[in-house]
Amino acid sequence: MERKASVNRTTKETDIAITLNLDGSGKADLSTGIGFFDHMLDGFARHGFFDLNCKVKGDLQVDGHHTVEDTGIVLGEAIKKAVGDKKGINRYGYFILPMDEVLALCAIDLSGRPYLNFECEFTVPKVGELDTELVKEFFYAVSYSAGMNLHIKMLSSGNNHHMIEAIFKAFAKALDQAVSYNPKVTDVLSTKGSL
Repeated sequence: MERKASVNRTTKETDIAITLNLDGSGKADLSTGIGFFDHMLDGFARHGFFDLNCKVKGDLQVDGHHTVEDTGIVLGEAIKKAVGDKKGINRYGYFILPMDEVLALCAIDLSGRPYLNFECEFTVPKVGELDTELVKEFFYAVSYSAGMNLHIKMLSSGNNHHMIEAIFKAFAKALDQAVSYNPKVTDVLSTKGSL
């Protein structure tokens, strides 16, 4: 059975509809109004083998903050909903991803306890129409609404486009590993008996 979730969220600032299939093939249908953000979400879907439909109408006449942050909130909620009771999954995932001169690390624990550790310094204010400072805001929102412990660290810096893309792809690979079923895990991977 596919682990799939749909989440809608409407505020005065954004109107967001996301459908996520954790057991997909990497297909994406995206429209956030920010081209580079669409490109990053496409990489997330493709490299995590997730099917992602993401439609966002945000107050881009103000700036991109609400659009990016709220998309993170809704994506996190969709991840949490699609994962379900977490029985039989790895729970943990990690990946170190190279992209030319850049090397990004991402580690995830689907513990139910939200936390973000983000160690990456960008050297330009924007890549395309995406404010680089919003990358951290996006992953903060994802981690807290999904209830995941998320560590992102840039091991080797370089071109800012490469850095952001490596982060999104490393996150995808780590999440794919964390949500994957493990035949050795017969219940929930926790001494508590639940996550």
